[in-house]
Amino acid sequence: STGPFAGTLQAFKAGTTFRTRYKALLDRALDQRQTSFWASDSPRCIDTARYFAAGFFGLEWNDTASLHIIPESVDQGANTLTPGRACPNWIKNRNERGREFGNRQLKAFRSSYLLKIRGRFAADSPGFLFDESEIYSMQEYCAFETLVKGDSKWCDVFARDEWESFEYARDLLHYYRAGPGNPFAAPGGMLWLKATAELMLRGSEAGNLFFSFNHDGDILNLLSALQLFEEPEDLPIDRVKHDRTWRLSDVTPMGARVVLERYVCPSSPPQCWTNELYPNHEHCEEQMYEPYVRLSINDGIVPIPRCQDGSPGGGCLLSNLLSLVNLRDQETPDWATLCDAEEGLPKRVEFLH
Repeated sequence: STGPFAGTLQAFKAGTTFRTRYKALLDRALDQRQTSFWASDSPRCIDTARYFAAGFFGLEWNDTASLHIIPESVDQGANTLTPGRACPNWIKNRNERGREFGNRQLKAFRSSYLLKIRGRFAADSPGFLFDESEIYSMQEYCAFETLVKGDSKWCDVFARDEWESFEYARDLLHYYRAGPGNPFAAPGGMLWLKATAELMLRGSEAGNLFFSFNHDGDILNLLSALQLFEEPEDLPIDRVKHDRTWRLSDVTPMGARVVLERYVCPSSPPQCWTNELYPNHEHCEEQMYEPYVRLSINDGIVPIPRCQDGSPGGGCLLSNLLSLVNLRDQETPDWATLCDAEEGLPKRVEFLH
């Protein structure tokens, strides 16, 4: 669709914004011919990558950049942009907390508000008795039809509190399917986090720009690995928790973006001294610089949990981030073991170069 909310223009504008923000890095990447970018093998992810590239590299981006498609299959092993789809135990629901766990939690909750709507519909439309799944689908139609057509009359059918309950239902779905409420989430996110940490350590030698495009659930895996937007206790399924941190509308809205930026800042001021024989001369040590990393989520700088060391720019020392990644790797179950991945398949992300 090319409707106003389809995301195509949004992806293109994101590309132009990044072109302005990272122009120096783009020029360096073009000079070094390091212009690969990646998308998981899904039409919407590929389309998003292409529209972004048109804004970032230019309309003739095919002349200067290369889009690499990464399959969404279990035979990719850990060399994937979609760790859930590459995880047999999760994607095939071999574990009770596999992919369907989020759907079960959603269905357990939605009865708490859909029964009331069902009664209202029955009173307004005698002879029609809709079930819960049909009413829930009507709410989904509001969003999807708006994306395709620009608006939807379904949006006017429900009251504000009913929309807040629907929002919470969607939050529950992803919290328990791909977020902190699912034990497969953080191990999946660690794959990308460790690969990115290696690139950060190597700096510009590894490359200047790395863009990957995948699904919202894959982004949530990464955020879970970083312990972002966690709740003190798992979200309840018998009521709406209004004072929650976990809100998909903030975390993964349409066109969600997570950016890790590596930058350098001066370390402590250089030591200087004078010589009484040369009173008009001051001698200083060479200014030293240290690398830092900061996290941007949907264009807002977000502190990295357990890595808030007062660093400039809202980031933290690269050395501290690397220590955190190593610690999280020890705290998190091994992805291949948890997933029962086939022997001989890659155990790490290998395509980012």
